[in-house]
Amino acid sequence: MKVAQALMQQDLAHLAMLINSKTASDVERALNASTLSIDDFMALISPAGAPYLEAMATRAQALTRHRFGNTMQLFVPLYLSNLCANECTYCGFTMSNKIKRKTLSISEVLTEIEAIKDMGFSQVLLVTGEHETKVGMDYFEQTLSAIRDKVSYLMMEVQPLKREQYETLKQKGLDAVLVYQETYSPQQYATYHTRGKKQDFLWRLETSDRLGQAGVDKIGIGALLGLGDWRVDSAMTALHGKLIQQHYWQSRVSIAFPRLRSCEGNNTGGNALTNSKLPNERDLLQLICAHRLFNPQAELSMSTRESAAFRDGVMPLGITSMSAASQTQPGGYSEPSQALNQFDIDDNRSVPEVVNAISARGLEPVWKDWMPFRLSPT
Repeated sequence: MKVAQALMQQDLAHLAMLINSKTASDVERALNASTLSIDDFMALISPAGAPYLEAMATRAQALTRHRFGNTMQLFVPLYLSNLCANECTYCGFTMSNKIKRKTLSISEVLTEIEAIKDMGFSQVLLVTGEHETKVGMDYFEQTLSAIRDKVSYLMMEVQPLKREQYETLKQKGLDAVLVYQETYSPQQYATYHTRGKKQDFLWRLETSDRLGQAGVDKIGIGALLGLGDWRVDSAMTALHGKLIQQHYWQSRVSIAFPRLRSCEGNNTGGNALTNSKLPNERDLLQLICAHRLFNPQAELSMSTRESAAFRDGVMPLGITSMSAASQTQPGGYSEPSQALNQFDIDDNRSVPEVVNAISARGLEPVWKDWMPFRLSPT
């Protein structure tokens, strides 16, 4: 587990000190570097980097266009189940919340897929709560078998699995897996995850190693910004991405920037929105630009958690994939129900409205990432 081992060796208190001690000269040196070190990244996300946001954005935009062209990938999350066996104080699916629980049948999944295809989407992210006994491998295999030939690119955001299980799902057509560490501080992680298998910090951290060993095409990482020190968590995310590229170069890396949102049950997640750990929009823009300068090859993703105005503004500057018209509850595209939401979204625009916003910024919406060649089973 080379990636996890390297991450566990980091001294987070020392990283915080390094970030907060950066000066204007450190930032200018990072802006002039052709290849950035993790130390340069910390300078760019530091308080000292804030006055240089315009210069960062200009360079980030140029790097993004050079690497990805004038394109914006579009995907949509499909929530399969809100069953969860974990207690996480920031999530609407947490097991103690008195909400209606639902797991889609295969027939209902197919109905959702048809609704999603009617909206134009071909890249789909399957999302569940973490309940391995009721929503586990049997269910995942049945679902992938039912929908694989109906989408061009299939992603999952579910509980961490074993390497052998990822290998099995890859054979079923799985292309990408997103597993966010939430926070890279074991101590803070323990305060937010109080029951269930998600309490196992190291098992979650080692997921990217298992994915890389399984040869999954794309590995999605990120921190839930607002749980811990967002600058430290972001430095760890940046290092995480580079380590994946170093050890598992066959897999692409995708980085997301979820900020805490209000959720069902009035849990810590909602209350945490008022604390000093949560980055504001200017901080978030600084972070996105820093990631692009540090890692020009990484895919950077933006969800509908953020406002329409912010998403429109950041589109040209570093983001390469976006969700649109997202529903965060099982069955949300055919039968919306706010009672089943995992968290609140901010950008509620329709798909045509988002597409128009992308086109207005000189970008081309892309509905298919790639069409993988797969041998028929013998």
